[in-house]
Amino acid sequence: MAVLSSTSILAATKTRLLVLASLALTWWLAHLAPQYRPIVQAGVSSRLQEARRKMPNIGFDWRPADDARAQHNASKLALLIEPRPMPHLVPLITHMAAVVPPDWRFLFIGSQWSVYSVGRAPAIKHQQAMGRMDVRKLPSPWSIERQEDIFRLLTDLRVYDEFLPGVEWILKFEHDSILCANSPKSLDEWLDWSWAGAPWYVDNLTRDPEGEYDQFSGTGGLSLRRVSAIRRVLGFQERHNNSEPEDEWFGKRLSVMPGEKVTSKFQGALAVENVFMEKPMGYHIHGGGSNLNHDVWKNPEMRKSIFEYCPELSMLMDMKLERERCPDDDRQGGRGADDDLPRLAVQVVGKQGEGGGTIVLQPPQPPPMPQQRGDIEH
Repeated sequence: MAVLSSTSILAATKTRLLVLASLALTWWLAHLAPQYRPIVQAGVSSRLQEARRKMPNIGFDWRPADDARAQHNASKLALLIEPRPMPHLVPLITHMAAVVPPDWRFLFIGSQWSVYSVGRAPAIKHQQAMGRMDVRKLPSPWSIERQEDIFRLLTDLRVYDEFLPGVEWILKFEHDSILCANSPKSLDEWLDWSWAGAPWYVDNLTRDPEGEYDQFSGTGGLSLRRVSAIRRVLGFQERHNNSEPEDEWFGKRLSVMPGEKVTSKFQGALAVENVFMEKPMGYHIHGGGSNLNHDVWKNPEMRKSIFEYCPELSMLMDMKLERERCPDDDRQGGRGADDDLPRLAVQVVGKQGEGGGTIVLQPPQPPPMPQQRGDIEH
């Protein structure tokens, strides 16, 4: 019993000693903690900074740029001026945006109605959100209602200073001109030219393909212009109102100015207007096809090859179905003589008439003349 009693006393004593030692250690640490807290914090902070220095720098900027237009080249601008709210303007602009190099910006200048018609289209709003396109109406006293107003606009140096600052190249296109997606060349290949357009004859009404070309071959309906060259002309001369078109006015001066590289005959030709050439960058169709040049469009095989190369032309031209063709159409823009109508009758092969002969369908005949009421049999 004495042995058990001594053992229990020893165990209790050890337990008490451990408790006392732990309490003493706790009190001691609590007393030292305030003194070592700055040292511990400094050590942890230094280790965190060292770890941050060893980590790679990765930045995340989820906010888009304040001005989306800064993503594009401000010196390259495709310009369309049209006061009429034409239904094909939006498809034309979106097509041109797909063909023109992606760093080019677009500017549509219109009237109140054409700006509303173009600006409400989702495709145009998407281009605006990307910073690639602006749609605007010029303030007074500027006007674009008449063709002469547009000529005055493009020959006024203030327009380039106020509305086109920083622009060096302008691709001017109209509602009846278009670039071809199948073109083997890029628009940027003409950037070293002062003016590039469509070749023309000295007499634009000539039908002689061997006729004399103008020294300056750059019609303005679809043309690439260098603004520095335009400024050089406008710096010493002004166009008289109600005179020649602006492209002819610029052409006569640029073609004789030293150091300016302008389209001459087929050299530097950008588009086709009234002189045919193989695989141009684009076409300019006057009035949507109401005044086609016979040298380019008269031959049906040539027309077929043009539309196979540039099917986008059907967006601009006033076309109709093949079945709507007149029976006496000679496929070259003319009509056959009345004596040829029997020859142009359509034979239906494989159908036999009552007498066993081939049924012949004559061309459509005019309706009978109306009869007077007294002549009608009751």
